[in-house]
Amino acid sequence: MATHGDHPDLPASVDALLTEQVSTLFLKAGCLPRTKAGHISELRLGEVEGIDEAWETPQMSELMDAFRDLVDANDDRSDCFLEIDRKGCQVIQLGDLRITMAWPPFADAHEITIVRPVARLEIEAYDLDQRLIDRLSDHHRGVFISGRPGSGKTTLAQAIAGHLDRNVGAMVKTMEAPRDLQLADRITQYAPLEGDLEKTAEIIFLVRPDFVIFDEVRRARDFEIFADVRLAGVGLLGVTHANSALEAVQRLIGKVELGLVSQVLDTIIHIEQGQIAQVLELKMTVKPPSGMQEELARPVIEVCTFPDGQVTHEMFAFGQEIAVVPVGGPQGHESPMRKLAKAQLAHTIRQWVGVECTIDFTSDVTATVYAPQHMVAPLIGKGGENVRQLQDELGGLRLTIESFADMPDHLSRPSRADARDAWIDQQDRRARNSRAWEDDGRPRRPAKGKGGKRGKRNR
Repeated sequence: MATHGDHPDLPASVDALLTEQVSTLFLKAGCLPRTKAGHISELRLGEVEGIDEAWETPQMSELMDAFRDLVDANDDRSDCFLEIDRKGCQVIQLGDLRITMAWPPFADAHEITIVRPVARLEIEAYDLDQRLIDRLSDHHRGVFISGRPGSGKTTLAQAIAGHLDRNVGAMVKTMEAPRDLQLADRITQYAPLEGDLEKTAEIIFLVRPDFVIFDEVRRARDFEIFADVRLAGVGLLGVTHANSALEAVQRLIGKVELGLVSQVLDTIIHIEQGQIAQVLELKMTVKPPSGMQEELARPVIEVCTFPDGQVTHEMFAFGQEIAVVPVGGPQGHESPMRKLAKAQLAHTIRQWVGVECTIDFTSDVTATVYAPQHMVAPLIGKGGENVRQLQDELGGLRLTIESFADMPDHLSRPSRADARDAWIDQQDRRARNSRAWEDDGRPRRPAKGKGGKRGKRNR
């Protein structure tokens, strides 16, 4: 594959723009050329100095043809090829350069983006904790490298792949679309077979690798393929876009059953500006989630910082949803667990009967639901059937159903409660606070025909 800094001679107009500090060159018809340049920790986007004329469509079209000709002229090189060819777009690998070309109708104008790595680092450059290096060297691991575009994910993946090949002596393969990792020649890089990475995974199993580098895990199907490869016993390192390590974990939720998450993925390395910002590990245990009592024990995935093991979040099934709850919180404030429970319970009731309600937890396992008066009976159900079903769905919480009229003053009605419910509850409150004339302490007048003088005369 490509060697850092090695590519065929480029057209002079482009070569002059790719100075040493430039990592990305942006060319578009009708616009001045722009670049991203500088160290990875502080890349700057700006127009190229000294150029005051925009590139026009004929010039862009000619340059696209020149890149295609370079691919054909260097077909003997394994690092020069047409990676993607679709209507309105082509992606070319030209040595260490990835060139994306787009034109109408896919793009609004002819556009060329040239991306190149500005650094080739070994794993020693990251000054990793030896415990993390040992963890990465274990082929019984599923690892994510997460970060924003341009944060240095690919550079770190290359460094880890080189370490596995050189220092561990492992058989390493890659699954990439497009293939732009710069690796040793003996590391085979696979593209989507017949346009399908699932077919690539089938071939991967036949060549018996110790580790697989899965670049650009983005779509739902990619996460499913990641899980399939990992559960087959292959050490797997995936590269995915995310704003944080926790968000990378959450991207896996829903694509893989909760009980399998920690088996598929146990380590997440988040990178920002070329530096490792956070490392998390996932552990499966059976216990009550933080804030719940022992009788509510269930499978819980703990999200811990590595290597100190500090639990930051818990993942568990809550009703029909998967909850990701931070552990701990400021003193004197409602716990995140209770906030989540309130939101989930209110959401479930809204789905059942279509009204908003207020939830008040009286303990870790008991809560009172305040709802409009006319909805109390439907919530309870015949013989308490509905409330029992709700309690079972929410893991055994014991619920009491009351009307808004009985709600304590320190609680407030939900802001989204509709006007009809508010009017009904207001009438109900007035009725409770007033006293009918029959109960005001005065003697009752006998009704007609029920006794008294008037009744006797009628006989």
